[in-house]
Amino acid sequence: MLKAVTIFSLGMDQARKTPCIILREIEGEQILPIWIGLLEATAIASEIQGLRFSRPMTHDLLKNIIDKTDSKVNGVEICNLKDNIYYALVHLTYRDKALSVDSRPSDAIALAMRSRAPIFVSEELLKKYNQIETTPESVPTDKSEQGKKWLDILEKLKPEDFGKYKM
Repeated sequence: MLKAVTIFSLGMDQARKTPCIILREIEGEQILPIWIGLLEATAIASEIQGLRFSRPMTHDLLKNIIDKTDSKVNGVEICNLKDNIYYALVHLTYRDKALSVDSRPSDAIALAMRSRAPIFVSEELLKKYNQIETTPESVPTDKSEQGKKWLDILEKLKPEDFGKYKM
């Protein structure tokens, strides 16, 4: 079964030095963090902020092609986790035919946002992650000043901060 999710937060994981997007159930409390690339984080952050560029970014180009071919993005699904890699599907309609296309979750999310399409996560993935996260071993133990400093930085990070990085 699929659960509708929304973007709960987008920020930089300082421990891994990589952006992380946190999806949260729309009708629930379960979350799913997905670590993504900087370019994909920038694409998602720019859409969150409503930024428009003079030339289309890759996800804008893909949406334009979908629109020009009278296709529609019906939704995206974060569907699997294998060897610590998340997998996603983009569900489309083209000429009254349903299609599903393999995608990286970050690209699927960026496309869903531009298409105003829903984002779904399989219930199994949500349960798997949230069961792991509720075990005592997964509670952060870094109570040092350095650990508190990083926690403070992460909590204050906003999507517009991604614009500060040069590409």
